[in-house]
Amino acid sequence: MPPPRAPAHPLPQLLRLLALALFLLAPPAASAGSATGVGIAPIRIPDPVNGGQTDGYVFYPSAQPVRGTTAMGPYDVAATPDAPAIPGAKPLVVISHGNGGSDLGHHDLAAYLASHGFVVATLNHPGDYFRDTSGVGHIEVLAGRPIQVKSTISTLLADPRWKSLVDPRRIGVAGFSAGGYTALMVAGARPRFDRFIAFCERYPDDKDVCGHAAEFRAAAARQGMTLEQVFDGMQKQLGRYGDTADPRVRAAFVMAPLSLLFDGHGFDGVRIPVYLYYGANDRVLPPEANARHIAPLIRTLAAVKEVPHADHWVFLPPCSPALAREIPDLCRDPAGVDRAKVHAQVNADALAFFRKALGAGR
Repeated sequence: MPPPRAPAHPLPQLLRLLALALFLLAPPAASAGSATGVGIAPIRIPDPVNGGQTDGYVFYPSAQPVRGTTAMGPYDVAATPDAPAIPGAKPLVVISHGNGGSDLGHHDLAAYLASHGFVVATLNHPGDYFRDTSGVGHIEVLAGRPIQVKSTISTLLADPRWKSLVDPRRIGVAGFSAGGYTALMVAGARPRFDRFIAFCERYPDDKDVCGHAAEFRAAAARQGMTLEQVFDGMQKQLGRYGDTADPRVRAAFVMAPLSLLFDGHGFDGVRIPVYLYYGANDRVLPPEANARHIAPLIRTLAAVKEVPHADHWVFLPPCSPALAREIPDLCRDPAGVDRAKVHAQVNADALAFFRKALGAGR
């Protein structure tokens, strides 16, 4: 029988208990693992597509608590203008809006990620935002959007105000609709523009995607060309503004993406994790031709989630009264869909995905 063990000395145990108590009583650290206040500041971004500049915002963690929301146009944004930033390098996420959207079109996701330790940048895509949609369907937008996202990343990494707050090894992108297409392009996906033709033959009543199909065909005819020839010419200009992929980006979170343009080899160049979200009853970008079409093609797919009964616009934030009056069709949801609850889940999923993919909080 072994001799009885001497009782443990009580001092180490007391020290461990004291350390635990101090840890529990201490204020939470300002990292990607704990909620903070959120600051917001405007930013100007060079546009390599048109040689000018575009507008955007940076959302960032701040020790200054957010008290209510800030009215910014028709949006109620949960961030404080020019609040002091918490120092230290943080992961960056760039958010790309959909056709005709804006740099505040996904303010709730941006503020949520920033409140959990991320720097988040948004931008207006020239030629395809709420003030100017003249470039929709043209190469300047189809190839230019990812270039503008790349420029946004480069701007923050070079700007004296922001570069010390961004970890260049932990960068992600997120996007909705055409912004989802943009995020996939930045991740390395390659589109086939002639796939628009078959889609519009199958879905002639989809006005959001095919509403200008007749105009494009007529314009091609005036030049003595077929629509197929026009898209072939656009395909050859895909690299007009440079490589659309960005190797600095390590993860992509895409919501209801315009993805009918990707064929079986469209994702051969994608090497980073992709999280795919879509609405089950999307009438703008039918899932069978878009999200469900690409899900089995993405070898790096981290997760795919369907929002039951939801239409395309569920991924826009719950509307303020002013916005609901201005664009009621984009603010209404089908019966059984609670947009606020959907966004609570989407935001939480985006946070968990980027934390894992970018190593945030490690």
